[in-house]
Amino acid sequence: MHNFNSGPSILPRDVLLEAAEAIYNFNNIGLSILEIGHRTEWFKNVIDESRLLVKELLNLDDQFEVLFLHGGATTQFMQVPMNFLSPGKNAAYCVNGIWGKKAITEAKLFGNVNTACSSADQNFTYIPKNLEIPAGSVYLHITSNNTVEGTQWQELPQTNVPLVADMSSDIFSRKRDFAACSLIYAGAQKNAGIAGTTIVIIRKDFLKNKNENVPAILDYQNHILADSLLNTPPVFAIYVSLLTLQWIKKEGGIDEMEKRSLERADFFYDALDRLPLFVPIVKKEDRSRMNAVFTIDDKKLEKKFLDVCSENGLIGIKGHRSIGGLRVSMYNALPMESLELLVKIMEQFSQQYTS
Repeated sequence: MHNFNSGPSILPRDVLLEAAEAIYNFNNIGLSILEIGHRTEWFKNVIDESRLLVKELLNLDDQFEVLFLHGGATTQFMQVPMNFLSPGKNAAYCVNGIWGKKAITEAKLFGNVNTACSSADQNFTYIPKNLEIPAGSVYLHITSNNTVEGTQWQELPQTNVPLVADMSSDIFSRKRDFAACSLIYAGAQKNAGIAGTTIVIIRKDFLKNKNENVPAILDYQNHILADSLLNTPPVFAIYVSLLTLQWIKKEGGIDEMEKRSLERADFFYDALDRLPLFVPIVKKEDRSRMNAVFTIDDKKLEKKFLDVCSENGLIGIKGHRSIGGLRVSMYNALPMESLELLVKIMEQFSQQYTS
């Protein structure tokens, strides 16, 4: 099987094997990772190393705190404004796809929200370059990579207000000035592990702006003071994140992940652009290295192409239910061999059905 799923997505084989072993016998202690206590020294070592590896891989210093939380990135749509936005305050949001739309909807429950930019006028097929950020905004929120629509911020926007970034689908895949962000959050199930935990990275000085009356379990400061152990954490999901972060480091870190990402994206988009049967959707300069979206004009042929993919063990290529079409996700663990087979099938299919 060749796994192009957008999330939960492909994991490195080494990670799968080690995680499978830990389900039976974690670190040869005679217990499963699924049954150890979250306040034991065994698990404390797991979460401490995970937090340190996040900072090491992203080149962050002690100005930042790292949390592993429940709830997925979707919970962060609510938790960020609950902690930092309130009536009378303003925040700015970039709306470049479905996740930006969902995030701004949640934020409006807590305070005034302004749209800094939107690509809705062209069905979210590009990233706007000019932002309008009202003075005094408590933060600017972006989605660095739009998994559904296949667009990506190639550079983080320059802003004089704190930057909050949902990096769920491209964290650990490319070099960025991560320290330019005041808060980063990312669901783990794309490049950082499995579904069940969300990485949250917060600059300490940003916490000075935090609201006081926040429910205990949703207060970032409480989780920081408890070292992400305020309540029982998703132990297994955090362990798989640790294995994934160890794998990234062993393979060469973010530099190597970006090199491979560029190779995969260049290889695939070259094929997409030269095969007339397949129609790319996103403006070239804003194409995602993680999620390539495209269509076939004849929907019957599109269905036939998906059937051919399935017959050849290529899964996860059907587009998101909200927009349809086709999508190829190219996360860190995807081997080039999978893309080579996909492109070969695309070439054969295009030759067969292009008149």
